[in-house]
Amino acid sequence: MKVLVIGGGAREHALCRSLSLDPDVSALYCAPGNAGIAEVAELRPVDALDGEAVARLATELGAGLVVVGPEAPLVAGVADAVRAVGIPVFGPSAQAAQLEGSKAFAKDVMAGAGVPTARSYVCTTPDEVDEALDAFGAPYVVKDDGLAAGKGVVVTDDRAAARAHALACDRVVIEEFLDGPEVSLFAITDGVTVLPLQPAQDFKRALDGDEGPNTGGMGAYSPLPWADPKLVDEVMASVLQPTVDELRRRGTPFSGLLYAGLAITSRGVRVIEFNARFGDPETQVVLARLRTPLAGVLLNAARGTLDTEPPLSWRADAAVTVVIASHNYPETPRTGDPIEGLADVAAQDAPDAYVLHAGTRRDGDAVVSAGGRVLSVTATGSDLAQAREKAYKAVARIRLAGSQHRTDIAAKAAEGR
Repeated sequence: MKVLVIGGGAREHALCRSLSLDPDVSALYCAPGNAGIAEVAELRPVDALDGEAVARLATELGAGLVVVGPEAPLVAGVADAVRAVGIPVFGPSAQAAQLEGSKAFAKDVMAGAGVPTARSYVCTTPDEVDEALDAFGAPYVVKDDGLAAGKGVVVTDDRAAARAHALACDRVVIEEFLDGPEVSLFAITDGVTVLPLQPAQDFKRALDGDEGPNTGGMGAYSPLPWADPKLVDEVMASVLQPTVDELRRRGTPFSGLLYAGLAITSRGVRVIEFNARFGDPETQVVLARLRTPLAGVLLNAARGTLDTEPPLSWRADAAVTVVIASHNYPETPRTGDPIEGLADVAAQDAPDAYVLHAGTRRDGDAVVSAGGRVLSVTATGSDLAQAREKAYKAVARIRLAGSQHRTDIAAKAAEGR
């Protein structure tokens, strides 16, 4: 099977790495890709938001499966364009992708499916914003209704800051604050059958101790030793299957990756948000633990035959990923800085630790930074403490001027806290 992956971040590098290890994949392409992905897949230029261009490329390559990585192409209808030319595609339609594209749509679906979530108001005027902020009180949770690359959410005790964020958006969802730890749970679905993956936890804040501004994610780990062993079954029954069933009932079946961002509150599991694609950086650790070859699972989801897929097989190992970000991320990141030490990690730490590229490009013989999140250094070990040790040992080999990373990824979980 020839596989084409759309996107160019660390999530797509993780997907391409797993697909490159699958014996059923005879050729692997990525468009547009990045400097790291070029080591495991053949890169092709494409406008990832242009569905017709992606469909043409898939046809030219003779792809038997297209995997759409990022959310923006899905919301733009790229998966629809590929399906229209008869090529199996892993990723929901534009209509179904509104589950991520619109927080208000997601809340409506959850209400119809009886999925537990935070109480909320959808606001479009200053008066509505003020009323909602007063109704819930601090901490204030304000979410841009549309796509915001993981940075459209403000959680703050500062009412003025919450109000300012709300008024800067065309439409916002203001909701009650959910206490308790957060968990990410992915599920592969063909619109009927739902196949859950292993849970992970990511770290959204830029600085140690969950301080600093929100980011797209600064690291992640899996498994979650502190979580209830029945968590996946509970979320399947109360969240994932009901949501897939509700979308099918509405005539907008969801086929692809359904991502549930969850809060484990004192009152039980609550959905914080849905995403319509693999999460970044959680994908890096979840796929590091997946033993089942990936291509066949994604193809069965794309073909609507996921019910024929046997249970997924998982490694007992733990996985940790640490994001190395560029200077000034998440504000206006500096780009164009040379990255050194990549060969050292490959020579001294592989296969237990490896580097997945996020925002990189090749400049002559050098690899340079090309975005805010630059690299995801991922490692596996017999437990989280060992995986952490290996990940940070590899991080120490990387040299990128002005770069930043958190030093506490998975620290509490590794210590049993």
